[in-house]
Amino acid sequence: MTLLVVMRDQDPESRVLVTSDGDTIGRTLGEKGVRFERWRAHARLSPDADQNAVLSAYRGDVDRLMSASGYRSADVVRLAPDAPNRDAARQKFLHEHTHDEDEIRFFVEGRGAFYLRIDGFVHCVVCEKDDLIGVPAGTRHWFDMGTRPHFTAIRIFGTEAGWVASFTGDSIAARFPDFDTLAAP
Repeated sequence: MTLLVVMRDQDPESRVLVTSDGDTIGRTLGEKGVRFERWRAHARLSPDADQNAVLSAYRGDVDRLMSASGYRSADVVRLAPDAPNRDAARQKFLHEHTHDEDEIRFFVEGRGAFYLRIDGFVHCVVCEKDDLIGVPAGTRHWFDMGTRPHFTAIRIFGTEAGWVASFTGDSIAARFPDFDTLAAP
């Protein structure tokens, strides 16, 4: 279930808003300049589908978004609970950072959480299959996939360089509930 939890950035225990209503999530994030849409992840992917297979399965959606928004490249992040690199991958994204360009993700399998620090609040968006999120350039954020990750996300970039982060050095991510806590059934 897609979930939005809004907390004060100085009070990780606060819950200003908790909702799984897609319209409310889209409107709340939209007011902060964050793109949130429900797409249809229609393709059945084999367990061993590589980046080319995933991109081919969603070529029409990817091309349409890239053409409409001027994005220049796309890749795929896919992690399973037993992936040998899961801990290192989680640590890479778990620290607050920004990007010089928008960060676009279309979840085609599984789920993960984006934490966006905007205007004194942390907006935690637990994204799942069918969710597209667009984090504006310069937005402080981090991503948590949990200790047993299961997701496939198509990442779309404005440059050929792909994912390039500028880490803030702030330890805020360690003070907030992690994905496993927030997304627990």
